[in-house]
Amino acid sequence: MAVASVLNISAYLFTRIDDREELRPVLRARAESAGIKGTILLAEEGINLFLAGDPAAVHGFVDDLRGEPRFAALTTRETWSDAQPFGRMLVRLKREIIRMDHPAIRPEAGRAPAVAPRTLRRWLDQGHDDAGREVVLLDTRNAFEVDYGTFAGAIDWRIERFTQFPGAVASHRDDLAGKTVVSFCTGGIRCEKAAIHLREEGVDAVQLEGGILGYFEEVGGAHWNGECFVFDEREALTPDLQPRTEGVAS
Repeated sequence: MAVASVLNISAYLFTRIDDREELRPVLRARAESAGIKGTILLAEEGINLFLAGDPAAVHGFVDDLRGEPRFAALTTRETWSDAQPFGRMLVRLKREIIRMDHPAIRPEAGRAPAVAPRTLRRWLDQGHDDAGREVVLLDTRNAFEVDYGTFAGAIDWRIERFTQFPGAVASHRDDLAGKTVVSFCTGGIRCEKAAIHLREEGVDAVQLEGGILGYFEEVGGAHWNGECFVFDEREALTPDLQPRTEGVAS
């Protein structure tokens, strides 16, 4: 049996980046020299990383990045694989690190409240939040991702791309009134923007800290059905953070 020796990380941080054109070749050269593969997205609003390689090399890359004050708060989610899931190293410049087409939403200016995975598990176990309010789980991912797995009873608006999320909120806002809405996504980036937008629309929303992968890491698969789609050759991860073996999600 192959040993899972390749470290995979996902990370994002909303932080102002005014020199992304100059930063792009620096990060690419640093990653390539360390034998790291994956994708880095750079936008004025922040950075998003999906990287894999030798554990020491990946940790060293992240440590170097955190050495810059604007990236000091970067946190990573780690999983393992027995092979490199990326074919090459890419650093791309984007208008947004997760496209919403809603420029008024600027998470670097302040986050929405977050709920820790263990707290969410407790809420789901007891059937309400600590104030006795109904808890509603809102999946902010695209429909094809949701089809791989989601929380039991989660709301799925069947959006095909995140730019459709604001319109979906406008159509369903009244259904969320008086409830504690927990927005969630794979690693936290989409649900962070989603929670801010929901609160601006008058919805009492919080985001799941660390996303689905953070929940798997701390809690496991409690209240979860299926797997979690990831954007690399592993395709999806099980709640114990292992790559799916074979077959297609139902």
